[in-house]
Amino acid sequence: MTTLEATPAPPAPTSKEEQPRVAETGTRRTGLYLLAIAVVWGLGYFLFKNHDTLSRPFVQLNGLDKWFNHIRDNIQAAGLHNWFFHGVIGNGSTFVNDHVIGELQGWLSTPSGGRPVPEVGWLGVVAIFTWIAYAVAGLRSAGLVLVGTLLFGVLGYWQDSVDTVIITILAVVVSIVIGIPVGIAMARRPWVSATLTPVLDVMQTMPSLAYIPIAVVIFGPGATCALVITTIYAIPPLVRITEHGLRSVSATTIEAAGSMGVTRGQLLRKVQLPMARRTIIVGVNQCTLAALSMAVIAGLINGPGLGQDVIYALANLNVGDGAVAGLLIVVIAIVLDRTTTAASERRERTQGSLGAVSSPGVMLVSVVLEHLPRWASQDTRAPRRRPSPLMRRIVLLVTLVPVLVCVYFSHSYLDLAQFPTAWNVGTHLSNGINSVTDTVVNHVDTFTAWVKNAISYGFLNPLQDLLASTPWWLTAPVLLAISWVVGGLKPFLTTLVCEGVILGVGLWNDSMTTLTMTIVATVLVMIIALIVGVWIGRSRTADRIIRPILDAFQTFPSFVYLIPALALFSPSRFTAIVAATLYAAPIAVKLVADGIRGVSATTIEAARSQGITTWQMIFKVQLPMARSSIALAANQGLLYVLSMVVIGGMVGAGSLGYLAISGFAQDNLLGKGINAGIAVTALGILLDRTARAAANRGRT
Repeated sequence: MTTLEATPAPPAPTSKEEQPRVAETGTRRTGLYLLAIAVVWGLGYFLFKNHDTLSRPFVQLNGLDKWFNHIRDNIQAAGLHNWFFHGVIGNGSTFVNDHVIGELQGWLSTPSGGRPVPEVGWLGVVAIFTWIAYAVAGLRSAGLVLVGTLLFGVLGYWQDSVDTVIITILAVVVSIVIGIPVGIAMARRPWVSATLTPVLDVMQTMPSLAYIPIAVVIFGPGATCALVITTIYAIPPLVRITEHGLRSVSATTIEAAGSMGVTRGQLLRKVQLPMARRTIIVGVNQCTLAALSMAVIAGLINGPGLGQDVIYALANLNVGDGAVAGLLIVVIAIVLDRTTTAASERRERTQGSLGAVSSPGVMLVSVVLEHLPRWASQDTRAPRRRPSPLMRRIVLLVTLVPVLVCVYFSHSYLDLAQFPTAWNVGTHLSNGINSVTDTVVNHVDTFTAWVKNAISYGFLNPLQDLLASTPWWLTAPVLLAISWVVGGLKPFLTTLVCEGVILGVGLWNDSMTTLTMTIVATVLVMIIALIVGVWIGRSRTADRIIRPILDAFQTFPSFVYLIPALALFSPSRFTAIVAATLYAAPIAVKLVADGIRGVSATTIEAARSQGITTWQMIFKVQLPMARSSIALAANQGLLYVLSMVVIGGMVGAGSLGYLAISGFAQDNLLGKGINAGIAVTALGILLDRTARAAANRGRT
């Protein structure tokens, strides 16, 4: 017995058992704290229900609403004579509208110079777009662009599709000119990063719809305002990714370059930017998709493009027209996404140096376009001899000749300027979609009604009653306590400030209604993410089948998700929740799947050697070890849901989204719409910081 007690074996299991007990105790304490908060909240709800909820009628304005309306009136009056609003904003807006966007439209999409057609007809536009794609991305991308551009006319939306491309490309160009230098400055100067990071956080947390009321006040509705808000929305991802790419350059490489006596400018041009090129191109890709998404939303303020078609279809409950216009938005997104991706991969396969670039300005342009003669073949399956720069230049010049011929003929002949109506199948497709939709809805309406009622009466209505019908002076401390328990001091302080903002703008009750829909949709997203994410994380076959579908769904602009939801559930809160769930689920599923797949193979083998079942493997090994990825999925899913719930104000969701839309649709409600945008932003920051802090705690 003495010998057995003296052996070192017993302490090992003891030490192993102590850590789980500590973790379990912490978990129990967190659960007990949350239970205590829920008990207090429930008692307060039953005792003070419908007291001090701060609900106010839709048309009722508070002092801040009237103040914003007064500012709008002053800006409009100053627009007639003030040096800034008339001389700078007014003339600048007119110049952009008439001489930039208007000129491009006159050349490519709308009648120009007394002509019934644009300067370059459809044949010339198709040829130009295809040649540019070939020049920057290769033959396959050129074929994709050719098919995608022809679909503009085949589906019956040639002019609006080209207008959407114009606004998107202009916004991306402006974003590159602004965003890449800002990203460089943030990477090279810590104080710039520290100053701008909170601003970028707010910009990325702010739902896209919240940008519109303020922009309308300054620029007025129209193409210029659409371009401005699209650019503002598209810049943050490019800035962040550019900064990340430059910071990711190996410190050893930078030290080696420094030891050779290079200047800071040479270090940037010859080392950092070339090595971060691939990451920066990813930023350009994300910027492009963000711009396209916002260009559609800009249709709400009379921005040119397909957004107006989708909005009109939604307003008239025409699922077919909305689906066809939405399909073209998806086509543009896929074409731009694949082309920019192919361009970056193509440049990575070349061996050309950027040492000849002599200035940061030229370098920034070359990050996206590069020198055309330096592009090489796309074939990665086997090495082959690459064409010389001279041969590449000759090929581009030779292929440019038929492009110019197409441009000339499309300018001179009406049949080649107007897309042939005989090729238009958009109307037939729209009618077919409406017919199929009616048939499907008639067969599944009982089931969809059951789902809608089950979730609404079982979860949505009770939660909304709890959040919106409890006195604000009780709900506000409850949310503060929850943020403290799950996140700590920083989210507590952030929640305190955000609650103050929401109370200050006078939209507490509407914010609680929006919060309710966000929570319900996020729960649905995480249920889908856990089921599908675990499945594809454990099965390579499922991953190969499902992941391309998730990639395609992530390409869809947010507006597109409203169409099937509206067809199945008609205008209501639940329609917005369904659309938000569809919009946020792909990213959450992929994050959960990556977390499951990231569990160490050694750990999996060790667990299998213990003879555990499949369910035990999932619930006792993989899900606990993928906890940080699951928390990140919840965080990202929540933000995606919030942005979509706000847009859902167009399909009967009400609350803050409807107020934001009404703000620029009705003059007297503009101030309230601006305050709704402020409240949405505050709510998004509150949720983001709390979820992010909870995720960080989950990693420790």
